[in-house]
Amino acid sequence: MRTEPITDASGRQTPVARTWHWGRWLAAAVALAVAARLAYLIVANPNLDWGKVAEYVFHERILSGVWVTIEISVLATALGLILGVLVAIMRLAHNPVLSGLATFYIWFFRGTPVLVQLIFWYNLAFLFPEMVLKVPFTMIGVKWDTNQVMTGFTSAMLGLGLNLAAYFAETVRAGIQAVDNGQTEAAYALGMTPAKRMRVIVLPQALRIIIPPTGNEFISMLKTTSLVYVVAGHDLMTNASQIYKANNRIMELLIVASLWYMLMTAVATFLQGRLERRFGSEAVRLVRGGGLAARILPKAAA
Repeated sequence: MRTEPITDASGRQTPVARTWHWGRWLAAAVALAVAARLAYLIVANPNLDWGKVAEYVFHERILSGVWVTIEISVLATALGLILGVLVAIMRLAHNPVLSGLATFYIWFFRGTPVLVQLIFWYNLAFLFPEMVLKVPFTMIGVKWDTNQVMTGFTSAMLGLGLNLAAYFAETVRAGIQAVDNGQTEAAYALGMTPAKRMRVIVLPQALRIIIPPTGNEFISMLKTTSLVYVVAGHDLMTNASQIYKANNRIMELLIVASLWYMLMTAVATFLQGRLERRFGSEAVRLVRGGGLAARILPKAAA
């Protein structure tokens, strides 16, 4: 036990006894020892060639796979966010048909594994050998070979984007429902249409609730793209697996892929934090200044 003085507001010092928490120190020492042992077993393993790891970290095919992984993640997230907003609005619609279709969409894509969806889109040619786009009641149209359209990249972007839209829809719905009903009533009082009310009043305020989970979904998407190797999408995992199948350096290439995934996740986490701070401070500023509706509604009414 040790004693440390604490100074109060009047400047008087009061001795306070500090106790040693031996259990905490013991638990920390055991955890460090276990972690150090595991790290040593991996780093000093004679079957692991760290020279090969360094050789392939900046390999041309690995860097190409990293770029494709980023492309798929960004495009799939953008597609999922756009569709997610539409599905969320349909889910909240008073039309029972639209609401039912949105509910079914969310249930179906959340209920089936992502891997199954990727394989389905990649093999779509078994159901539709050709894709035809025709003008109704005419013979004018365009035809594509499905195998040429549904490449590994296209299948990955479509499968991941449609799956992500189901999760984004629930996130957006929660953000929309969190907006105060008074905002909606004020928009109706000004004669706004439901579409304009949603676009001008509700969605901007829902952003501060939607953005944090959206960032989390994007980070998860970066790692989920590793499933794309089953459709040969030329992403990071696909290229790494093709290399280790040729040289049998499985563990080395998996470590290379893991390093790049961790780097991309770290960058995405940093950007997410910046975005959350930006919109969080903006939301606080608007609330202190009278709220978002107080600023937007007079302009919309004019």
